[in-house]
Amino acid sequence: MDTNERIVSDENKMNNHSFNNIRIKEQLPGTDDYWDLFATTGWNNEYNFSAADLAKAIANSWYAISAFDSGKLIGFGRVIADGLHHALIVDIIVHPEYQGIGIGTAILKGLLKRCKDEKIRDIQLFAAADKYGFYEKHGFRARPHNAPGMQYHEESSIDLRRGE
Repeated sequence: MDTNERIVSDENKMNNHSFNNIRIKEQLPGTDDYWDLFATTGWNNEYNFSAADLAKAIANSWYAISAFDSGKLIGFGRVIADGLHHALIVDIIVHPEYQGIGIGTAILKGLLKRCKDEKIRDIQLFAAADKYGFYEKHGFRARPHNAPGMQYHEESSIDLRRGE
């Protein structure tokens, strides 16, 4: 087996899926496959991305992991990074039919391993608040309110043309 491919192997957690066919690979998925998986999240209700937009976004990743069941994309996660100082883990998605059986954990561990192997000092995570419990089990903590960092919101920005 290729060193860049792992088999998820906790058969006690399987529902209607055979772990014999699930593969975790260091690769980007195809555009249509990622579009279909991304659609399961509901995130596009807010973002309104096209399939081409998403393909461009994931192509700009520093590192990515995809999970497949018999060739079907069922999970994905990626890292945006500078390769030394900062890394941001984003877009961890597991198809709803495959959640709770270890695929998200395998993806997250693979992303973290790559960051640690490259000795990245600051590993951050972008995650929905209702998923914090999952990430806390893997060493992440919510940032304190007084921690550095902000998020841009266009509706609250000043009008730069007026010099404000």
